[in-house]
Amino acid sequence: MRQPLTIVTGGSRGIGAAVCARLAAEGHDVVVGYRSDADAAHDVAKAVRAAGRRSLTVRVDTADEASVDRLFDSAVELGTVTGLVNNAGISGPNGRLADADADGMRRALDVNVWGYLLCARRAVRDMTRSGGGAIVNISSAAATLGSPGQYVHYAATKAAVDAMTTGLSKEVAADGIRVNCVAPGTVWTGFHEDPQRPAKVAAAVPMGRAGQPQEIAGAVAWLLSDDASYTTGAVLRVAGGL
Repeated sequence: MRQPLTIVTGGSRGIGAAVCARLAAEGHDVVVGYRSDADAAHDVAKAVRAAGRRSLTVRVDTADEASVDRLFDSAVELGTVTGLVNNAGISGPNGRLADADADGMRRALDVNVWGYLLCARRAVRDMTRSGGGAIVNISSAAATLGSPGQYVHYAATKAAVDAMTTGLSKEVAADGIRVNCVAPGTVWTGFHEDPQRPAKVAAAVPMGRAGQPQEIAGAVAWLLSDDASYTTGAVLRVAGGL
């Protein structure tokens, strides 16, 4: 049995950091991909090591092909990559689409769609040669709710992630690679422009509250585990009933 080694993009904070901690607890070595906060990434890696697993941090711009290749090349230091969590993402401008900054929207598309595609492409190439693996894409309930008045462009990127998951899962199933997706609702993280947004939207959630990063991490860990060995192409909604 191969030692699980998983790359987590956007692993220095929020959902990504919670995923790293959960995977370490379940026996994964973890590569923490981060964009800018090196100190936070090193803290996450330290927590992984405290759980008895190996870890390294790699600065990466997932929207840049060469940077993505460096991320995966660096992971070889720990062994053979068996998993990828495509988590790095940005909201882009907040507000009505008619008022949105074009450059901000384009950057959101670059990170949330192009970045996911580049990381998944490299993962598939490596996993095909090494005997398979698993990819979990982080989407959002916004993919079906649309986020009107807030960030329609962001919702569109997450709908693209859902479609990517469906298509790629069918494309690589025969290669021993599973591709699934977790679609969180509003979660208490630093992602929000308004730090109190999770509290403000709670009344609209059937369960009456926003989620915690650890609750998303549990879903991701299951999809990467052997318990999900017959699961591919799934979009697992973890959104409190929305």
